[in-house]
Amino acid sequence: MRVLIVDDEPGIRKTTRIAVETAGHTAAEAPNGLRAQKLLDEEAFDAVFLDVKLGTDDGLEVLARLLKIQPSLAVVMVTAYANIATAVEAMRRGAYDFVPKPFTPDQIRGVLAKIDKNRVLETRVRSLESELARESPPVDLESSEPATRRALEIAFKAAETPASILILGPSGTGKSVLARELHRRSPQRDAPFVTVSCPSLSRELLESELFGHVKGAFTGAVADSAGKVAAADGGTLFLDEIGELPLAIQPKLLRLLQEREYERVGEARPRRANVRVIAATNRPLAEEVKTGRFREDLYYRLNVITVALPGLHERPGDLARMAESYRKFFSVRLGKKITAFAPAVTTAFAAYRWPGNLRELRNVIERATILATGETIELHDLPEEFGTTSDPAVAVGARVTIDALEAEHIRRILAVCRNLDDAAKTLGIDPATLYRKRQKLGLL
Repeated sequence: MRVLIVDDEPGIRKTTRIAVETAGHTAAEAPNGLRAQKLLDEEAFDAVFLDVKLGTDDGLEVLARLLKIQPSLAVVMVTAYANIATAVEAMRRGAYDFVPKPFTPDQIRGVLAKIDKNRVLETRVRSLESELARESPPVDLESSEPATRRALEIAFKAAETPASILILGPSGTGKSVLARELHRRSPQRDAPFVTVSCPSLSRELLESELFGHVKGAFTGAVADSAGKVAAADGGTLFLDEIGELPLAIQPKLLRLLQEREYERVGEARPRRANVRVIAATNRPLAEEVKTGRFREDLYYRLNVITVALPGLHERPGDLARMAESYRKFFSVRLGKKITAFAPAVTTAFAAYRWPGNLRELRNVIERATILATGETIELHDLPEEFGTTSDPAVAVGARVTIDALEAEHIRRILAVCRNLDDAAKTLGIDPATLYRKRQKLGLL
């Protein structure tokens, strides 16, 4: 690593430099803040040892200036024992660590080893993130549908606040993707984003996973466990499918939300955690409250901001764009030259109900890309259910009911129109009437 030593005492600079160089790193020296800034402007450094008392310079002010030049810099404050409180304040302002005077060469080398280890871990994380980006389609959080666009606007405004957010929507609509994006846009973006899947475990194990446990709290608890709440401290706790949360755990979650306190399983001592909670569910929580399966007070505590994500069949204006995005992604990932969808595929996509929503759309296009033999995805590359999205027996003059004829006509109009407003205009009815007809005819 390249290390900068900032101290107004030549002897301290020399001692620190020897410790740095014997650890296998290179070092540069600066007697004051101005010289340190000049060096940092000229070349990149990995770490800085900065004296809190720097002659006439205030070490905290120099810290702020150095981090402004290079925000990722690991700044280690060097301080006398009497100034440890100042060093702690410096860490609050962005310093990486501190060492007290008088220090030993081993202390300097120990801090450098820790910085170097973190650099390796950060490099691995960036590599994994890059690999994940190559393996996953790009996140699409835009919409041409007014209802979806409005829901996303509300969500993104709320992201900047500490308010709890409840995301509603059918399975596969991208609730977890939206939750992660809300964290990325929040003041907690640099802190952990921790997910708990509420239906995945038994009540006992879920409680332990959430709040942690102490050794011996139950059979199999062979060591203390901090839990996901502690892991998310300072960041975001995402509770996926909150509607599945057992009633016995709900009061404990309510306490965490209201008082920022919780207890580990098997421990009476309360602990504190500052977490921002985002919850998601495909269940109608208001109905769950009426039936007694979900606590009313917890529902209202979670329901500060509600974001309802519509199903994909309610977003005809977005379908073509998303399908095209997936086609391009899987063509590159699978090494195939797929340039378009056949017209019959586009029509089938628009007429299909998409019960699995975005997740199903992704899977269908990945499968079709694998099976396609030419440059175009054809209808026979899709699963069997896409061959029956309309009923050829339903035609003008056929022995069918008016309702069946109307349902088929509306289905076909929806398949060729850009959005619901366009479909309503084509049908000669207002959008509200179209919605009621779709509801009546089972087309929602």
